[in-house]
Amino acid sequence: MIYINAFLTCGIICGIGQIILDNTKLTPGHLNSILVVIGALLSFFGIYDVLLKIAGAGASVPITNFGHILFKGAYEGFKQDGITGLLNNILSSTSGGLSTAIILAFIVAIFSKPKN
Repeated sequence: MIYINAFLTCGIICGIGQIILDNTKLTPGHLNSILVVIGALLSFFGIYDVLLKIAGAGASVPITNFGHILFKGAYEGFKQDGITGLLNNILSSTSGGLSTAIILAFIVAIFSKPKN
């Protein structure tokens, strides 16, 4: 049942994103930003934690999880140190993933040939 919940949750999130892309003039960049904000809003209202318990990896793989992680880091920093903690802690929980993405993008750019 865990696998089915994960598959359905991730599929629904991705399916909604694809429907939005197909029926609007939004670009993939716009949609990514919207999904990150939606993830942060769901985290703010406490819904995303419930979704993670139900779906597991099905909720932690899509881009909405990035908004959830950003919100959690910012909120923990705010609870500890106020506004300065919010600003200092917002990227602390995502720094590993961001660093990996930057390093791998650099490596791929070295070995890729751009189109003219």
